[in-house]
Amino acid sequence: MSKDSLTITDNRTGKTYDVPIENGTIPAIALRKIKKDETDFGLMTYDPAFMNTAACKSSITYIDGDRGILDYRGYPIEVLAEEASFLEVSYLLIYGDLPNARELELWEHEIKMHTYVHENLKGFMEGFRYDAHPMSMLVSTVSAMSSFYPEAKDIEDGENRNKQIVRLLAKMPTIAGWSYRHRRGLPYVYPDNDLSYCGNFLSMIRKFSEPKFQPDPILERALDVLFILHADHEQNCSTTAVRGVGSSKADPYTAVSAAAGALSGPLHGGANEAVLVMLREIGDKSRVPEFIKKVKTGEGRLMGFGHRVYKSYDPRAKAIKKLSEQVFEVTGKNPLLEIALELERIALEDEYFVQRRLYPNVDFYSGLIYESMQFPTDMFTVLFAIPRAAGWLAQWLELVNDPEQKISRPRQVYVGPARREYVPIQKR
Repeated sequence: MSKDSLTITDNRTGKTYDVPIENGTIPAIALRKIKKDETDFGLMTYDPAFMNTAACKSSITYIDGDRGILDYRGYPIEVLAEEASFLEVSYLLIYGDLPNARELELWEHEIKMHTYVHENLKGFMEGFRYDAHPMSMLVSTVSAMSSFYPEAKDIEDGENRNKQIVRLLAKMPTIAGWSYRHRRGLPYVYPDNDLSYCGNFLSMIRKFSEPKFQPDPILERALDVLFILHADHEQNCSTTAVRGVGSSKADPYTAVSAAAGALSGPLHGGANEAVLVMLREIGDKSRVPEFIKKVKTGEGRLMGFGHRVYKSYDPRAKAIKKLSEQVFEVTGKNPLLEIALELERIALEDEYFVQRRLYPNVDFYSGLIYESMQFPTDMFTVLFAIPRAAGWLAQWLELVNDPEQKISRPRQVYVGPARREYVPIQKR
């Protein structure tokens, strides 16, 4: 009778070992029993970039890259993007279930009551150079919030944890909006709690002398959908950062700041900006075939296609493509759209790309939408960080409550010199 285990034979010694299989994984620590002799440390796995290593058990986000599936807590991302609001999805990610009407009302009210930041924190932001990058301001200011709420360090207190979660979600748009205004030398706009989560953010970005800012409902909803699509994405680079820092029992502001720092890298949060650069370099729909030839010969790089996880069409990209049509009706068609559509058409039909399973990902259309909504490219990663804070906080909370988790401490394979004798400087 078969059992859920793996039998390993060590050809060095001839010994065999039974390693249990659970949820399609083997416990890495079990490999330590496989030794040449008693002085041997035992085997480890070598897995740069965590290509095939599970560092946690999670019930938050499920991805099946081969079938193009992305679920939050069991709900398909397409359905949530069509039916839910971002704050509704945030509640789902953090607390595990969709809120009922009363729970959502209280949740939205609580978030709105914490959108304002301490005036000293405003002064902190005003101290940045006039041309400070918005993402640098966001990372630094989120980290600084730790000093404004020192009680956040008591992460064992469940009520206290919830308070910090609400504060972070509520204040992220305020910090992001003010980083945008700072870069442009504009006065900071305080939150308007009569508006929705996304409407309030647009107000802090766009408001000038009008007594009351009224966001365009289509653009407001578009931003809400984009926030839903970016809210979480399993154990990516920034989530690994939030879990790694959180494993030391650091407060959530410090952990989320670390995650935002990871997101700021061009290989993570800056990919949609790279798509716009590529489309501008192509310049015209007629030059797409020429560009495709360059990609095939290694002279060009196709940005916004392919993904470490997805080997079929990114489900978020489908939702964003549909969303772009609604946005362009309000803003006018982005002149780069024709190039993007032609590039997508050829890439999806060309055997070279089909064989390599290169399909549009979430970054392919999101940059076009943000640009059409008049967001400068230096704000794109900030727009990513605002909603991803919900996922980071959900992952952080899950980590804190997971009895199997300890402080992160990966092993290494030492390849340096063997022990050497110290030589006094006079003899070197």
